[in-house]
Amino acid sequence: MISRSGLWRACGRVSAWLGACCVLVLAAIWSGDASAELAAGPCRDLTCGPHRPPLPSKKSCQKLNGLAIRAHEIGLPTTGAVVTSTTQMAASGSGATATGSYCLVAGAIHPVDPSAPDILFNIALPDQWNNRILMLGGGGFDGSIPAVTGNVPSAPPDLPGPLSRGYAVFASDSGHEATNGAVSGAFSVNAEAYDNFMGEALKKTHDAALVIIDAHYGAHPHKAYFAGGSTGGREALTVAQRWPQDWDGVIAFYPAYDFTTLSLQQLRVTEGFAAPGAYLDTAQRALLLKAVMQACDGLDGVVDGLISNVQACNATFNPATSDVDGKPLRCAGGTAHGDTCLSDRQIAALTTMNTPLVFAYPLENGEMQYPGYNVYGADLGVGSSSPLEPTITELALGTTQPTYPLLSTAMFDGQISDQFVRYTVMNNPNFDSLTFNPALAGHWSGRISMLSGLDATDANLTPFMQRGGKLLMAHGTVDQTVSTRATEIYYQRLLFTMGFRAVESFVRFYEIPGMQHAIGTEFNASWDSLTALQNWVEYGTPPVHQVDTDTAGVPGRTRPLCPYPTWPSYNGAGDVNSSASFTCVQ
Repeated sequence: MISRSGLWRACGRVSAWLGACCVLVLAAIWSGDASAELAAGPCRDLTCGPHRPPLPSKKSCQKLNGLAIRAHEIGLPTTGAVVTSTTQMAASGSGATATGSYCLVAGAIHPVDPSAPDILFNIALPDQWNNRILMLGGGGFDGSIPAVTGNVPSAPPDLPGPLSRGYAVFASDSGHEATNGAVSGAFSVNAEAYDNFMGEALKKTHDAALVIIDAHYGAHPHKAYFAGGSTGGREALTVAQRWPQDWDGVIAFYPAYDFTTLSLQQLRVTEGFAAPGAYLDTAQRALLLKAVMQACDGLDGVVDGLISNVQACNATFNPATSDVDGKPLRCAGGTAHGDTCLSDRQIAALTTMNTPLVFAYPLENGEMQYPGYNVYGADLGVGSSSPLEPTITELALGTTQPTYPLLSTAMFDGQISDQFVRYTVMNNPNFDSLTFNPALAGHWSGRISMLSGLDATDANLTPFMQRGGKLLMAHGTVDQTVSTRATEIYYQRLLFTMGFRAVESFVRFYEIPGMQHAIGTEFNASWDSLTALQNWVEYGTPPVHQVDTDTAGVPGRTRPLCPYPTWPSYNGAGDVNSSASFTCVQ
């Protein structure tokens, strides 16, 4: 019979996550000193303490170049990986931008299918390491490696980024290189490349990065974090759902977790604005926003340019019956009369955006619909002087009406959904996507159902919770790319699946009034989510009384970050630009 110490050593020889499972099994079997020792320490795996596995000798930055990573060291099928280059980077910057010296590593993970692309990745290995790792998610269709010297979404510009704080930071292109910015779906005709994009590249990159990190520092990281927004937000939820053993904390901003159904809703909205006479010009978008503000701005207790009571606004505002400056917003007779009103065709397109796409066929992920957007109160591209306005316009309605083939000046969402339908669904680059009915899908419904099974819709995060993982989610209330209502649905499913007490123990979800997709001309939020997450994970301090700061609408203005479903209500007195004057209410 193998001795107890022999079994512990056997656990130490397997990979980190299998080792953690091994520890849990043995701790359950034995109630003696060994399990007590594990329970007493801060480690949840074999990465520290007397039982950690043997570590490699340290390799310098230069000696990492050419390092081969064997296929069995990666938890999903590959043909191995290799470090393709290393560069020792000198310290640079000052103040919040100061970055110490670090080793920049580039690598490639090789596919099983020889026709699939490599997964390209970068790692920044700081000389002054804090024994933590952080993976950054991507955006759109990915296709490029996020800057490992960058920051988590909506991070305060006056605070150091993760690399400057000592994190080893890594990221990948998700398994393909974009040929048209982030709006090319041609890669998705290759099954392995699409599986990588929908999640598998995350696990493969994580495992390859750990081999390199262990080799460089001669030590395993104590804590592992992931942060991303949009596609990166989907990736954040994906790692918590599929590989919970790898991560201690996750930040998911405006997550496109249900990518398949989201893409189809985006196509439906694009088709709505592509209809003759349905597109709003800049002046009409400004007129609509003015009407909404006049009707809804005061619903949170103060007229301050922000609509915080979004549910009340959605319940009361109707462009067909509302006024602006005392006059009907709807054109007389419903026909267009210049920029002083909205026609029935324009109102119909807005209504499409505000309402759900309901599927007439079953989806593998269990979804039956994708919700509408909080379009009323959003900057749809009103032509303001804000330096953020061009990006806001691109992410909302663009500058040209959608037509086929879609131009780069058309709605960004339309471009994504067009690529999804032509390549991912049909593998037909010549198909006119604006003729596709996403609610019915015809004989393509089976293909769409299968694709939906790759979405990050699993609401049972029990393994992540039991490991001690923590999840922070945040979403702007007027996001026109990923519906805020969809994130609400996911959070509600967490509550239904796991129960309030369980979810409260490891999840926080905040909605940010006036914030759109990643940025906002009305309220451009900054919040030190990484510190909040680290304090929760490592010190057991849950985030309370969190505050976000506006950097664009009214620079320096603060608001309380209110856990959903609460929202910031004005107290009736005090500085309207101070979070202290607001209380989170439901």
